Amino acid sequence: MLAWAVVRPFGWPEAVMAVPAAGVAVATGAISLDHARAEAERLGPVVGFLAAVLVLAHFCDVEGLFQACGAWTARWAGGRPVRLLTAVFALASAITAVLSLDATIVLLTPVVFATAARTGVRPKPHVYACTHLSNTASLLLPVSNLTNLLAFAASGLSFTRFAALMALPWLVAIGAEYVVFRRFFARDLAAAAPSRSAGEPPALPLFALVTVGCTLAGFVVTSTFGIDPAWAAFAGALVLAGRALVRRRATPLSVVRAAAPAFLAFVLALGIVVRAVVDNGLASALGHVLPGGGSLPALLGVAALAAVLANMINNLPAVLVLLPLAAPAGPGSVLAVLLGVNIGPNLTYAGSLATLLWRRIVHQHEHGVDLKEFTRLGLIAVPASLVPAVVALWGALQVL
Repeated sequence: MLAWAVVRPFGWPEAVMAVPAAGVAVATGAISLDHARAEAERLGPVVGFLAAVLVLAHFCDVEGLFQACGAWTARWAGGRPVRLLTAVFALASAITAVLSLDATIVLLTPVVFATAARTGVRPKPHVYACTHLSNTASLLLPVSNLTNLLAFAASGLSFTRFAALMALPWLVAIGAEYVVFRRFFARDLAAAAPSRSAGEPPALPLFALVTVGCTLAGFVVTSTFGIDPAWAAFAGALVLAGRALVRRRATPLSVVRAAAPAFLAFVLALGIVVRAVVDNGLASALGHVLPGGGSLPALLGVAALAAVLANMINNLPAVLVLLPLAAPAGPGSVLAVLLGVNIGPNLTYAGSLATLLWRRIVHQHEHGVDLKEFTRLGLIAVPASLVPAVVALWGALQVL
């Protein structure tokens, strides 16, 4: 399944392999029908939440939010590469946290290419920042990443407490990435850019901004009253999609496509197959090596194991495997798993689906990606950001 997701032969979606694989797992008895049904029911609300956030992000793009942000970023940077990198870090971190990592990869990466071309700077540091921050900057909110949604459900935390505990690790990890990027891409950032006028940036789409703000407020309110936050995401997506339909800027079919139904089917099928692997021995094997307790060495061990596993089998299967093992130790262990599976995938292409998607988008813009350079950057950035982030999490747990 993962090999198919990496290669995607003939451009076919991941679900083409995943759904039959889940069927084979059930038919051969690798997982019972009851366990498969239970896993689908457990993932159902998470998948619904993901669909709503994808629609919300898509119609923010239709409203022109990302293009406006890119134009304002180019104007503020004024052709200075370091300043543009700072702006891209800030913008990518905010978009990833609020609208999920998919928005950063699919919608912001092309904008960053256009912004670099408009200002005349070398695009490599800024484009690489998109993929790293789509993973690292997705630590803050339960809505920022599918792995977060799963961890949020397993942690027993409220929306606001989850965000409070992850705020410091989020800032520390992004800061560490920024320092690494400044040194790793020093030559590209020192290259002088030709003097070009960025032009007048377009007006920010206030309707989209207000809708996103109200949706975020809805996440907090629903979590406070014990209501599934998916309802708030659904409301925000309905408002923006409804506006686009009324203004004839979308069709019912385009709304369905924005929800990425094939990818949602892949997530459900992957969950069933991973549950089969867990039931047939992986859980017991990992249970012997997963550190227990909430001490700093234990949290560092949990995060390191999660990062290694994410690069071996992809971060989504890794979080599905590790969460049931980490949950009995408390929310600290669950959040340490999340740090590992979100920061760790910056090491390899196969670490996360977002990185695979980013690579395809980069190739579409005829910009080569050197595997050796990508890996060398990851070998520096992952430990440099993961270790201090875990220390920050441990500190937050002691205070909060």
